[in-house]
Amino acid sequence: MLLHEITLENFGAYKGANSLTLSPKSGRPIILIGGLNGCGKTTLLDAIQLALYGSRARCSGRGARSYESFLRDSVNRQAEPKEASVTLRFSVTIEGAERQYEVERSWKINGKTVPESLRVFIDGKHDKAVSTNWANYIEDLLPLEVASLFFFDGEKIESLADPERAAPVIESAVQSLLGVSTVEQLRTDLLALQRRQKVTQEYKDARDEIDRIESQLVQNEVARADAYQRIASINSGLHQERKELATVEAMFAKQGGELFRRRAELESLRSQASKRLESLNETLASVASGPLPLLLLSDQIRALKEQVTREEEAARAERVLDALKVRDDELLALLSSDASPAQMSRILEYLEKDRDMRASSTDVARVLNMSASGIQQINSLDHVLEAESVRARTLLTEAGELRDELQSLDRQLAGVPAEEAIADLVAQQDKARQRVVSLERELATAQEAHATHDREREQLTAARDRAYAKYAKGLAETEHRERVVTYSDRARTTLEKFGELLLQRHINRLEVAVLESFKRLMRKEGLVQDLRIDTEKFTLTLIGADEDEINPARLSAGERQLLAVSLLWGLARVAGNRLPSVIDTPLGRLDSRHRQNLVQRYFPYASEQVLLLSTDKEIDDQLLQELIPAIARTYTLVHDDHTFTTKIENGYGWGKTQYVA
Repeated sequence: MLLHEITLENFGAYKGANSLTLSPKSGRPIILIGGLNGCGKTTLLDAIQLALYGSRARCSGRGARSYESFLRDSVNRQAEPKEASVTLRFSVTIEGAERQYEVERSWKINGKTVPESLRVFIDGKHDKAVSTNWANYIEDLLPLEVASLFFFDGEKIESLADPERAAPVIESAVQSLLGVSTVEQLRTDLLALQRRQKVTQEYKDARDEIDRIESQLVQNEVARADAYQRIASINSGLHQERKELATVEAMFAKQGGELFRRRAELESLRSQASKRLESLNETLASVASGPLPLLLLSDQIRALKEQVTREEEAARAERVLDALKVRDDELLALLSSDASPAQMSRILEYLEKDRDMRASSTDVARVLNMSASGIQQINSLDHVLEAESVRARTLLTEAGELRDELQSLDRQLAGVPAEEAIADLVAQQDKARQRVVSLERELATAQEAHATHDREREQLTAARDRAYAKYAKGLAETEHRERVVTYSDRARTTLEKFGELLLQRHINRLEVAVLESFKRLMRKEGLVQDLRIDTEKFTLTLIGADEDEINPARLSAGERQLLAVSLLWGLARVAGNRLPSVIDTPLGRLDSRHRQNLVQRYFPYASEQVLLLSTDKEIDDQLLQELIPAIARTYTLVHDDHTFTTKIENGYGWGKTQYVA
């Protein structure tokens, strides 16, 4: 895993967005970040852990507070709105392929609550599923227990300086980081498998289930038979009642009962028909008072139309003759100068003959001399009379049908029997119908009960079949379970031996790695000749040159701190994980020689990526010069005592040496 960039927005003392590029360079693994006490160095370490682990992060400033209180207090006081975020970009090589991750964790103060949001991007794409299950996902990439061995500050180094207090760290590291816990987990899983085999008695339960179902089937069969008998009894009574009802209804119909029931309806229909007939008669009278009587004078009207046509044509011919006379005179005047006398004579003869022929059509006696509107009315009279004739025939047909309907209704009403003559039959019919309806309801209830028992029998039969199948399977699996228990015992014994050997092997490797690291960091190279770790208590024992144990009290505070660093370094070397080391204020209690040893022999080789958080008193000018060949990037955290905010500047150094990587 390599960290590439972290962005803090309104987190702690960091107001607004503040980003640090953390990528190392070839042969230069160190990212040096300097700052005075209280500038926010530890806040950076907390931000990395918070982005990865959320509420499970072991942040130094949280203490006993709840996670929500910690988030609320982490929002910069001057931030508006009251919200903050931490974004971490890193890469992990999985099965030979490098994948880029970006984890964005944000939260805001919303009254009494502080809702948190988490978004995870993989290779630049937002992955909702991974975002939802990030707590489990990050455990596969970098377990929290493992991360605690690579993200540490001076306080953790101080706590590990005591060999007795280092025992839990050694045990946790060996179990989780070196894979010993996996063997023990396998033994635990096998034990759980054995217990499940021992307590499983499905075939016995199946036998009890079969007996119970058989008893229920017997009860069901009795209930089904009772329901069937009930249906047969009701059907018999219902058949008799329906027969009696049919007899009463036949007698009722014979006595005119249907007409009696429909009397009010028939009277209403007759009243409606009578009113419609009266309205039709009024409409017919209105039609008869209009132009309709003119149909009796069809011949006279036809002769009148012919006379009007002749007079109209004669008048039109007279108007044409007058126009032709004017035209002929104008034509003769035009031709008189050009035509010869013979030609003029022939033209004149033709024109007179044409006028005489036209004048013969005007010889008509003028009797009517009808106006234009009168002519229009006489011409449209046929259409009017035709429409009125059709309307009259329609009305007459409808009136005839209504009279027939009235006669039919009168006949039906005449056949309606008196109420006192049929009252007894009405009562008999009502009682018979009620008995039929009651029996039909009883029959439906009995049929539903029978159907319910049928469905219950089908379900019980299916359950019995499943129980028999389970019983047979249980009998067949009994021997298999016994074999599982036997083989699990053997496997657990083997895993126990394997775990002991694996633990011993890792402990031996860890002893060598820690001892080698300690000797590289110590200036008293002959002080410690050997180092041993107990495989049960995980306590660390130092052996001096005389083969005697060295009491930790003989070591100075600085030497014990170097021992803690050696322990962490040795664990990282044995694990072989390509994980970044984040080290906060590691040189607080060391003298100059020990500091120089750490700078020369540990920091450049602790990991492929080392985030070193230092004060001005730890990495001074001299040590900075020692570190420069291994430094990839440098930053300084500058705190403003008036605004209580921190900003990030490139470069490192407070004394004579100001170095910008």
